[in-house]
Amino acid sequence: MMKKIRYFAIQLFAVLTVSLLSFACGSSEQAENTNTTESTSMANETPKEEEDKSKRPSPPAKAEGKVDDVSIVIDYSQPATKGRTIFGDVVPYGEIWRTGANEATTITFDKDVLIEGQKLVAGTYSLFTIPNEKEWTIIFNKNPKLWGAFEYKQEEDALRVNVKPSKETDLTERFTIAVEEGGMITLKWENTKVTFKVTKA
Repeated sequence: MMKKIRYFAIQLFAVLTVSLLSFACGSSEQAENTNTTESTSMANETPKEEEDKSKRPSPPAKAEGKVDDVSIVIDYSQPATKGRTIFGDVVPYGEIWRTGANEATTITFDKDVLIEGQKLVAGTYSLFTIPNEKEWTIIFNKNPKLWGAFEYKQEEDALRVNVKPSKETDLTERFTIAVEEGGMITLKWENTKVTFKVTKA
């Protein structure tokens, strides 16, 4: 009787051992297949296309020039008038303006310069302005990596200068910045023109 019990116990143990080994192998294969499927899926993912900034309502633009052997590069965006009143309305008087649209406008000097006679060291700055009917404040801010003026901080200003705006008879439909002869940088939009002078320090 004891021999029969021992025999059945051995048989049962053998069956359980085989079943456990089969389950373990199956789980390992399933996990491997799952990992392979996930890896293949990730490899086949198409990366998101970068934004085509030229298709923005306010497309990017660049102004470049040299003044007294100083290279100047200005990167900005060009919003359009579209029949609107710009200064004093779309762009309020007395408030910080990004001087364009989208990302803050940036201006780069490869050598130290004088802006309206005040020294500014070489580097890249965000270019903000405060428009007013009779006077504009031109601001060179040390943080060039801003979107608009939302995170602008006055304590990061490197330099501020005040200049007088003028009125133009011809309409400038899209906001335009230019580096002109004589070291003059002009900002034009709608019927307003603002100019500040740059010379080598």
